[in-house]
Amino acid sequence: MNRFRKRLLFWLILLILIVFISLGILVGQLFKNFYTDSFNLRLKMDTSHLAEKIENGGGINKLDKKQLEFSSDLLSVRITVFNKNGDKLFDSGSARDREIRTFFNSIKSQDFLGQHVQGASDETQYYWESVKSPGNSLDGIVIVSTKLTQLKEVYGQIWLILALSLGFALAVIILLGTWIMTSYTKPIESATNVAIELSKGNYRARTFERQMNETGMLSSAINKLARNLQEMDMSQEMQKDRLSTLIENMGSGLILIDSRGYITMSNKIYQDLFSLDSDDFMFKPYYEVIKFKEIVRLVEEIFITEMNVRRQLVLSLNIERKHFEIYGAPIIGNHDEWNGILLVFHDITDLKKLEQMRKDFVANVSHELKTPITSIKGFSETLLDGAMNDQDTLKSFLTIILNESDRLQTLIKDLLDLSKIEQQGFKLNLQLFDLTNMMEEVMAILSSKAEDKKVSLSFSSDKNIEMEGDHFRLKQVFINLINNAIMYTPPEGSIHVGISDLGSKLKVEIADTGIGIEQEEIPRIFERFYRVDKARSRNSGGTGLGLAIVKHLIEAHKGYISVKSKKNEGTVFSVILYKEFPENKNS
Repeated sequence: MNRFRKRLLFWLILLILIVFISLGILVGQLFKNFYTDSFNLRLKMDTSHLAEKIENGGGINKLDKKQLEFSSDLLSVRITVFNKNGDKLFDSGSARDREIRTFFNSIKSQDFLGQHVQGASDETQYYWESVKSPGNSLDGIVIVSTKLTQLKEVYGQIWLILALSLGFALAVIILLGTWIMTSYTKPIESATNVAIELSKGNYRARTFERQMNETGMLSSAINKLARNLQEMDMSQEMQKDRLSTLIENMGSGLILIDSRGYITMSNKIYQDLFSLDSDDFMFKPYYEVIKFKEIVRLVEEIFITEMNVRRQLVLSLNIERKHFEIYGAPIIGNHDEWNGILLVFHDITDLKKLEQMRKDFVANVSHELKTPITSIKGFSETLLDGAMNDQDTLKSFLTIILNESDRLQTLIKDLLDLSKIEQQGFKLNLQLFDLTNMMEEVMAILSSKAEDKKVSLSFSSDKNIEMEGDHFRLKQVFINLINNAIMYTPPEGSIHVGISDLGSKLKVEIADTGIGIEQEEIPRIFERFYRVDKARSRNSGGTGLGLAIVKHLIEAHKGYISVKSKKNEGTVFSVILYKEFPENKNS
């Protein structure tokens, strides 16, 4: 704006200078012409008056030289009188006699024709008038001359007065123009700055509202626009916050795909459900970043049919199989403009689990109870039929009945433990303990079982690591995991248990060289009553509830468990736990 003001002021001053210079030249020339005409008229009249005076005084021969001297001084001119023969009878000045003689000769050469003829040299102005005798014949001439320096001085004074007048007027006009320009451009500058701030998104910017002229109306309009934009922005921010809060807290995953097939929006629930970072999939084609073919086909179906689609899918996520009800809808504008697709992922895993638990609980428990009860009943009937009289048979059958009773007791205990862990009011008995020492106790408990199966069992730890947790429950977790590793590792195999310090967290890895787990079975191993090798685990006395209990206890400690496995090569269970229980942290 300063550049605009300077540029405008420069052109205004230049225009005023051009006008004033042109006006000064015109006025100066008019003044010069007017003064020259007045000067010549005065000389003409003075010359005529002197000629008339000489004629009235008796002619050339009776000149009153004193009177002529007085007239020369009074009129500030040089008076020269010649008779018709060229004799100089009177001259009030003595300088430049040759010039006056030359002028007389030029007149004489024209036979003294005409009257009041003007002549001039470079420095002198001449006027002459013939003097008549009483007989009206030429008696002589009178020449009036004056120096042009006087005229030049007058011209200089005229130009000086014009220059001073026009310069003063120019200064006044520049000052007034600058003030007027500033008074008009400042509001415009302020309005421009506010408009720039508004374009940057600063809707709090305001300009001063002065007098209600054109610039005042502009400032008022800019301020009104700023207030309207601020209100719209606040309303938009409020709507945006409401929408963002709704999207982030709707309890379901959400993604938005534009008309080109690029993912343009997602909420945190979706990212958490699929363990994704927004940088991994935002503003990328959906078919490149969505790994599940079922979802890709669902999106393609919506693109083709332009109709709403609702579908239930089972997806394997890490170690779990989750059930989703996916609702997809096309986004079509007011003028049937295709804007994209909205996908909402409702996680119904818990509902499906509850539903499945209702269906499977009786079947699973009945199936698990059937074998020991059938065995107990069968062997009891056999004993009652007379087999009890045979001491060896009696002892063998009673041993089988005792083992099956123990199996029933273990199953019931695990069911009660799992039920207790899943209850809302379940609490851990938190305490600070040395995890390394606890793991050494677990290794001592299971070392004899590993030796009986001829499995190598080893343990390593970075250092003595202390942590806050439920000592009894975590011991139960690691006994279960290591016991499973021993159970599914063939003779001559090896099991290694390692503890690593991760700063605020720790990691326990249990790696074996056992039979391994198929990839499609990994998400199901933490389900109740699920067995990888049903025959082997049932023969070993397993209930199928151990890993379900392990998962619930680790989650109760705010940790998580992951599994890596290859068929016939081995399995690695990794448990991540906090050293300090998260709910007890100050920050």
